[in-house]
Amino acid sequence: MKSTGQLFFLAAKEFRMEWRQKTALMGVLIYVVSTIFISYLSFRQIIDIPTWNALFWIIMMFAAVNAVARSFMHESQGVQLYYYTVLNPASVILAKILYNTLLLIIIALVNFLFYTLFLGSPVQDTGVFLLGLVLGSAGLSSTLTLVSAIASRAGNNPSMMAILSFPILIPLLMTIMRFSKNAIDGIAWSVNSNYAIILAALIAMVALLSYLLFPYLWRD
Repeated sequence: MKSTGQLFFLAAKEFRMEWRQKTALMGVLIYVVSTIFISYLSFRQIIDIPTWNALFWIIMMFAAVNAVARSFMHESQGVQLYYYTVLNPASVILAKILYNTLLLIIIALVNFLFYTLFLGSPVQDTGVFLLGLVLGSAGLSSTLTLVSAIASRAGNNPSMMAILSFPILIPLLMTIMRFSKNAIDGIAWSVNSNYAIILAALIAMVALLSYLLFPYLWRD
């Protein structure tokens, strides 16, 4: 099977497994909705824009960590050994990044929908803000998937995932929040395009690192 075929086959396999075992995804969505509802009970009005933006991405970050942390946890050692013998390791990591990106986009849209419903929406440029959700989801997915792969080689310790991910996510989150803040304020695309380029470059860099480093992690 060629690498491209393996990539889409593995991504489809991840979706089938998620559809059979909906409890993990439902747990993440319940976390998102319940956190937003608690925020609504605390504020009961549209909060100032910087707080609105920061709280949105804090919820999104913790939801992403919970969703992506299990990327390499639900597969037994026997299944991983079988994959090692028949699959290209680069296809494995890229398929998981692709799947996690689509998963986080769904979670981000649900987050935005309920966040707007309960706390209102000060976003002036919705199109650019939604683009930020896509770029942010891709950035969180690529970073957390690589960290999950590293943590899986340390015994799938959940604390290892948190320790490794948060320092790495800081520059990514700062850029995403700035991009989203500009979309909320309705700043011209000519200004915000620089942040889009930075986000795309960060995503490409992490994906390339995953492509190059995962075969060595998998070999162990």
